[in-house]
Amino acid sequence: MMTLIYGLIAGMLFGFFLQKARVLRYDKQLGALRLIDMTIVKFMLSGILVSMVGVHTLLDLGLAQLSVKPTVLGGNILGGLVFGLGWGLLGYCPGTAVGALGEGRWDGLWGILGMLVGAGLFAEVYPGLKKTVLTWGDFGKITVPQVLGLSHWIVVPIFVIGALALFRWFEERRL
Repeated sequence: MMTLIYGLIAGMLFGFFLQKARVLRYDKQLGALRLIDMTIVKFMLSGILVSMVGVHTLLDLGLAQLSVKPTVLGGNILGGLVFGLGWGLLGYCPGTAVGALGEGRWDGLWGILGMLVGAGLFAEVYPGLKKTVLTWGDFGKITVPQVLGLSHWIVVPIFVIGALALFRWFEERRL
């Protein structure tokens, strides 16, 4: 039960931060898709960086276990195309569609309905995908530090420094 409560709290915090960062707004979504407003990119990349440092710190302290999903290029490419198509058509990604509905914008409901229909279709075609697309480019359970053959405490700071440089570049160009 505590796991569910922690999930609920994390979801509420995520929604709160999505709203406060104004990434639920259609103009921000469109700006990101047109590469003229990097608010959403900065928001998500900030979350990734904090999570990356936090996860590796917890792993090293023995307070967490990492469960790496297999890298399957076929599934990643197909999933990315479906995600991108839905985002481009609707103007919301899954999390922002739910948040937009929470703010009273009923067009977010189309995104939620699309997710439900998509999940149902995926469940129906999964047996076929499992034998085809989900075998293409299967690299197994790998991480960037493993691929590079480096400690995660060499890779993580490189990512953080690179992201900070990217943030600065965005700010200089007012993106």
